[in-house]
Amino acid sequence: MAHVRDLQIQDRYGCRFLSYWFDNERHSGFCLVDAPSKLDAVAVHREAHGLLPSPIIEVDPRKVDEFLGAIPQARPAQPYVETAFRAILFTDLEGSTALTQRLGDAKAMRLVRRHDDIVRTAVRMFQGSEVKHTGDGIMASFRSAFRAVECAIAIQRKLADHNAEHAEKAIVIRTGLAAGEPVTESGDLFGVVVQLAARLCARCRPGTILVSTAVYDLVLGHHFVFDSPKKLTLQGFNPPIRAYEVGWQPAP
Repeated sequence: MAHVRDLQIQDRYGCRFLSYWFDNERHSGFCLVDAPSKLDAVAVHREAHGLLPSPIIEVDPRKVDEFLGAIPQARPAQPYVETAFRAILFTDLEGSTALTQRLGDAKAMRLVRRHDDIVRTAVRMFQGSEVKHTGDGIMASFRSAFRAVECAIAIQRKLADHNAEHAEKAIVIRTGLAAGEPVTESGDLFGVVVQLAARLCARCRPGTILVSTAVYDLVLGHHFVFDSPKKLTLQGFNPPIRAYEVGWQPAP
């Protein structure tokens, strides 16, 4: 992070980087620095990360104190760091094409919307975020692998309740989960962890939840039940991937 790098070398130039903030609407960042000169402030930026400030505005320290309050001398502003970790969940509606042919477009779309409602409600309940609708399913992300697995189980159980009452309009899905640090771009997530979650979703049996080894390791010690590990050959992954099926059926 740029601010952290500034702090690491500021003493070489007699500078003190006091605070920083963002203007999300203008996609701009600002920092407040006590420096011997503008050139010294620029030199820190140039050496630390190459992000040169423009423009530099001199401010009266007394006005800064009036506006921001006194800034501690011994403790500069600490950077805000948001973890890049995400648990990624994919759902995929089983047999969506056959469903449309059997029920017709209108009735099939009603079931898709029912699936969407159930998944979105569970994602919100377990503090996840919907990334996008994939046409036959939903991709969501969580900052906790535990909550992601809890969400997947809640979805399957809610669908089981629906299917018990509407056997002729059953909704069956596959669910895949993986965990890691995806790449964020324009509100979407990309990278190996996303690809793995999607591949696991495609490979699991209808009505089941399949998770990666990373997810399995992260939730050890919780109440989840897993089947024996499976070795799966997945497109784009070499060697074969170890995965675990989650037991979600309620006790009889």
